[in-house]
Amino acid sequence: MIFSSAYGRKYACLKRVEIHAILTSRYKKGRFMSINNKLVTAGDIRTYQKDGILCLRGVFDHAQVEKLRKAAEESMARPSDLHAELSDLRAQKGRFFHDTFVWQRNDYCRSFLFDSDAAQITRQLMASTKVNLFFDQWLIKEPGTNTKTPWHNDQPYWPIRGNQVCTLWLALDDVTPENGAVEYIKGSHLPGQRFKPASFSGSNQYTEDLPEVPDIDAMYDRLDVARFDMEPGDCTIHHGLTIHGAPENTTNDKRRRAYVIRWAGDDVVFDPRPGIQEMPPLPDIAAGGPIDSELWPRIH
Repeated sequence: MIFSSAYGRKYACLKRVEIHAILTSRYKKGRFMSINNKLVTAGDIRTYQKDGILCLRGVFDHAQVEKLRKAAEESMARPSDLHAELSDLRAQKGRFFHDTFVWQRNDYCRSFLFDSDAAQITRQLMASTKVNLFFDQWLIKEPGTNTKTPWHNDQPYWPIRGNQVCTLWLALDDVTPENGAVEYIKGSHLPGQRFKPASFSGSNQYTEDLPEVPDIDAMYDRLDVARFDMEPGDCTIHHGLTIHGAPENTTNDKRRRAYVIRWAGDDVVFDPRPGIQEMPPLPDIAAGGPIDSELWPRIH
């Protein structure tokens, strides 16, 4: 094994009473009751636990994909105060669009997160009795975008700690190496190593004292790398400590739109620290406490 064991802008969100109403209605509908439906196999769970990455095919249907595409276009046309144009920030060609906490502004994304199988799939893969939505986001690389996604693992960016953290990456377009398919280093989550966050924008906003991500490109041929050609409705789920990155979109006409959802399970606790990704106004939770809150609602 090679691996050893801003925003700062006005936050646009739902009013507190609106979020309370949503969560109350979900409790009334029994969304938080135990559900025995198995959406993943025992083999899927073993693969996720061993490799830290799993690809599931055809999980979401055409109607869901089309509605998410529409939601993405709405966000790109009217981005929130949380969005970033990552190619512009790095003075590079193309458009790499990023926006977060979309569910608090888009009715369909909110409905998708509470009513689709996404939460149940991730809960089962993490072997958790519950799952919290941490946040959702768009990661969209347009044709001709020469901005790479740097090698990183997700969890060090965020004010949480625990092993049951994962990301569901839902393809809204055909995904190939040419238009920016994400690459994952299998097993890189197993040592539990947190690496210093790499800035997507090229800034120096991350100051936590952590080791740098290893030089993945230099050792690439010696690593077990997973990369998936995907169709709309396919998704990957990766562990919060799995190292991953993505190339440019070198095509002239193939978009790479992804709806990305971050999830947290039973053992995840609040871990506020300086020098990490700025979040919207944080809930009143004691450090080390469970994250159940209006900002990070429990879905199942």
